[in-house]
Amino acid sequence: MDWTFSFGWVFLGLLIFLGGGAIVLFYRQISDNFASGVASYSRVKLWGLIIAGLGLIIMTNLHTLLLTAFVNLIKP
Repeated sequence: MDWTFSFGWVFLGLLIFLGGGAIVLFYRQISDNFASGVASYSRVKLWGLIIAGLGLIIMTNLHTLLLTAFVNLIKP
């Protein structure tokens, strides 16, 4: 599969990246209100960084390339 550029994926990836960045920025408030408080600060920040990384992968449209390679690896 070839890599192709798409403005739709860039926009969606940017939204996901900004959501992950907001989680990293406000991890204390999110952890206090939705998780177990101080004990989960680093866990919430880690999930925010993972989401931001996935947003970057989606922005560059590499997710289709990676998923295609993974499916071809599994498929006999």
